[in-house]
Amino acid sequence: MKGDTIPDQHHIARYCRPKQVPYGQIQATAFMLRKDEGSLSVNWLEFFKCSSRKIEIDELRSTYFRKFKVGAGAKIAILNISEVREKVLTESPDRRNLKVLHDPEAYDPSHSGIYNLRHDDEIIIAELILETVRETYPARK
Repeated sequence: MKGDTIPDQHHIARYCRPKQVPYGQIQATAFMLRKDEGSLSVNWLEFFKCSSRKIEIDELRSTYFRKFKVGAGAKIAILNISEVREKVLTESPDRRNLKVLHDPEAYDPSHSGIYNLRHDDEIIIAELILETVRETYPARK
């Protein structure tokens, strides 16, 4: 339900645009807010209730293709919520407490957001988030 906190043991996926993945390596810029964003857009993988990561990724790819043009070279970064929150809380200068909330959209019911990021200091936070990436997958099949 919109605004619900996603359990820490669950996983989220971040779409990383091709320019954020030079030479196949995801950069910290993939985890930075754009000027018009209030949260970092992610997708809640357990929402899909799939039996495997492969099926979750296929569902996610289908969602992306319905919403926007998926760029060649784009990647999907998989993160564990607990690891992201703990890393940022313990290693950020201000002990930032991130929140991951469900924020479903009409054509993207798994859509969620990472909240409590700020535009003025987020490179530090973005680098910490990058360090917690567990898995990556091509955004295109």
